[in-house]
Amino acid sequence: MGTNRSVSCDYASGVILRTHQLPLSLPVPFRVDHVDHIIKTALDGHTKLASDHLLHPEIKGRLVEIASSLTDRLETVLTRFNFGEQHDREKLDRIIVARYRVYDSLLETIWNLTGVEKTWVGFSDYEASEAIRIISGFLKKCENMEKEELGKPIVYRCTIASQLERMKLVNKGNSLVAWMAEEIEKELETESLTESYVNAVEKTLNNNFYYLAYKKGLCKFGNDYALGLRWLRHLGYVQVSTNPVLAALAYEDDPYLWESFKKYAEESLRKQYPEWFLEPDRYADDIAMEATRFALLENFYVFRVPFALSKYQDGLVSYQLNPLISGDVDKSIAAAISFAEKLENDLKVYDEHLFWGYREPREKGRPNLVIKVAAAYPSSIEIVRKINEAGIGQNITLSYTVSQEVILGVTAMEGMAMAVRKGIVPTQTYDTNMGGRLEDHLRESIATGLLLNALEKLSNSFKEALLEKMAHELRLREEEMEGFRVKDLKGKVEHLTSRRLLGSLLNKMFAEILVSTGAYGDKEQVFDMLKILEDAVKMSGTYVARRVFEILFSPVNRSKWVEYLARKCGVSREQAELIINRIDLLPASKRKPEDTFLTLSRRNVTNTEFPNHQLAVVKAALTEGFRAEDYEDSIIKALNHEALKVLMDVEDFVKAYEASPELNSLLKEAGVDGDYGSRGVGTADWPNYGPCLKTLEEFTGAYLSFRRKVVKLMGELKSPG
Repeated sequence: MGTNRSVSCDYASGVILRTHQLPLSLPVPFRVDHVDHIIKTALDGHTKLASDHLLHPEIKGRLVEIASSLTDRLETVLTRFNFGEQHDREKLDRIIVARYRVYDSLLETIWNLTGVEKTWVGFSDYEASEAIRIISGFLKKCENMEKEELGKPIVYRCTIASQLERMKLVNKGNSLVAWMAEEIEKELETESLTESYVNAVEKTLNNNFYYLAYKKGLCKFGNDYALGLRWLRHLGYVQVSTNPVLAALAYEDDPYLWESFKKYAEESLRKQYPEWFLEPDRYADDIAMEATRFALLENFYVFRVPFALSKYQDGLVSYQLNPLISGDVDKSIAAAISFAEKLENDLKVYDEHLFWGYREPREKGRPNLVIKVAAAYPSSIEIVRKINEAGIGQNITLSYTVSQEVILGVTAMEGMAMAVRKGIVPTQTYDTNMGGRLEDHLRESIATGLLLNALEKLSNSFKEALLEKMAHELRLREEEMEGFRVKDLKGKVEHLTSRRLLGSLLNKMFAEILVSTGAYGDKEQVFDMLKILEDAVKMSGTYVARRVFEILFSPVNRSKWVEYLARKCGVSREQAELIINRIDLLPASKRKPEDTFLTLSRRNVTNTEFPNHQLAVVKAALTEGFRAEDYEDSIIKALNHEALKVLMDVEDFVKAYEASPELNSLLKEAGVDGDYGSRGVGTADWPNYGPCLKTLEEFTGAYLSFRRKVVKLMGELKSPG
């Protein structure tokens, strides 16, 4: 037997970590009304689902009334879960879990009513702030009650700490979400946790660039990572771009996720797929893709609210199929449809609970899914068309060039038109511009060319000595040195000029090596040359993104594509407008804040951001003199073209920036005027274009590594029987 004073922070935290949700079931168990549904859903462990249940237009005008009823009933509920007397450990644990679940759900409701969700639903500022006041008042009462019972608000404090610790997991702490947690932590006051927490949440959201930019309608944003999405949703994020590589990172960042997957494998997968445990190597790809789906499922749940409220235009989760089949039309389409069907079964159950008691949406379970299609093969054209025709959205990825992005973007719209003709409302599609990876490739290519040219007139012994010196300066590991030494000259140079090792053309050691060869003049001349090249390369992805936007979405060309779709695909002008409204350019793989600031648009653009890039953007926006308004529709504003002149002497940039013969033919058919060149990479050469090759190799390697890890897990779990 323990006393009420036997509850410590460590003990309560341990209990919270060990607790498990009750599974969602169909039909939904008996509920009296929305308040009853929220309370029972939260106490079953689905605290975020309970909070999100309030985010529905049918609650408009009733929010304050429901908040009052919710807190009144919870006060009665918590009388059953009090620490005011002695309890055995089992009873004590039940009290801790119940308290935690109530607190977690209410705190999440405060986030929802402070963030952009209130705008999505249509709550007035008054009713949102009044509901927050009511909920905060109840939480303050709970905080004081725990002080009386335990001496400190132990469970309440653990609930807040648990939220903040989850935020800090994102990208191992190097992220906007982790930084937000740290900023909130600074504001917390021990004697007034509720007031300080609520104020800190409001301050953290309202001062954030992404929140302000979204509220002003400057652009939409997406997360290029599998964790942290719920907090980013509060800022206005409406898309998440994921793949097996990012799923693997999620498992690395979040130890709870890996443990949850083990439990899921034992309790669910064993019953569904006993053969996976008997012969895991044979079913390696199936196991890897199921582990990916499991890691991403929470993202689908988080985005159900914006997906439903936007009528399937926002709240999309990008899912990449097995990269080993990415060029196979039949296998890719079959895999996409199979995944969508399986996901629909999960979402039907979730939606029945999320939208319980509401008249809308009628199409419950429709997947908020876009399938990532690698624009690395000629076959990508057919894959894109057929998947869109099935009503499943796309994220066209591994795309670096104007020809890839425009040809596949138009193909996606043609597929959407076929879906419309069947009576299917098309899902949003994204046309990715992997500008940062193009930038990386060009930097590596330029550095390799400069160094090879500089070494050309040197003796073989001097060449080898310089490269050996460079390898040591770059601190190659001994095992890496062994592989390096057996490469030929070009192989050694390419190894040393990789982004991982060199970082920038302005790398001091690299510049000094070039100076030592005498090939490019003295130190000042070499550094001036490298600065001009580095500054130009940094703009390469932005130039490509802006040209794609001009061709597809500038006012004069946009109307031509509407006419093209109506004429070629047999849809009405209104339907064609709907289609072009549902495709966004997706600038991705950013390397610096300007990559975001220079590609903002009020329509047809969603910028997707990696966690550390988000942090860099927010910090840049906090510098003195920065005004978000200065970047309104920045994607169509004129740039200094000095950098472009430099890049037009770089062959691989020209391939990315100019149109291909196939693209010019398409533009002519659509009546799109403009001299976009003709030296762009042709469709047949997409698989051999440098950035495509490098990214495919990287993604495939990471996928195989992740696959080995989950196959190993299956082998370690005991076989049934």
